[in-house]
Amino acid sequence: MKIYFVTHSTTVDNEKNIVSGWNDVELSETGKKQAKEIAKRFENFNLDLICCSDLKRAVETVKIAFNDKYPVIIDKRLREINYGDFSGKEKTFIDSIKLNYIEKPFPNGESFKDAIERVINFYKELKEKYNDKVILIVGHRATHYAFEVLINKKLIEECLKIPFQWQPYWDYEF
Repeated sequence: MKIYFVTHSTTVDNEKNIVSGWNDVELSETGKKQAKEIAKRFENFNLDLICCSDLKRAVETVKIAFNDKYPVIIDKRLREINYGDFSGKEKTFIDSIKLNYIEKPFPNGESFKDAIERVINFYKELKEKYNDKVILIVGHRATHYAFEVLINKKLIEECLKIPFQWQPYWDYEF
């Protein structure tokens, strides 16, 4: 199975430098323009299917980019980590404490380990059903971390210590 991965486009929270977690925030105007660029980027990729989290920012990214051009699976297992009581906090604050929540859940949220296992369960199910397909997944950082753990065999700690660097897409053979 060939998987391409992109993060959702920029949200109003991203522009304020705060983490959304499971808060259902919208794309900003910049994010809407970025979503249109995703369509151009994947014009010649012969995608069979798109999967995205059920959070508004991922769904909106897919709708703007592809407008029903491909079948879409929306699944809540592809969500960002649930930061619980820390949702809506500044990103710099979360970055300073996130290593404390690899196995311990955020207050009223989940741990990075739990979030990554949730996403990995989705990937394994996807492989069983669509092993010979080319799939685009639109997700979040936790979604990306799960790929890095499952396919590239990175430790969760490694993923969290490396500053997240946006790129046009990541590709994985699974």
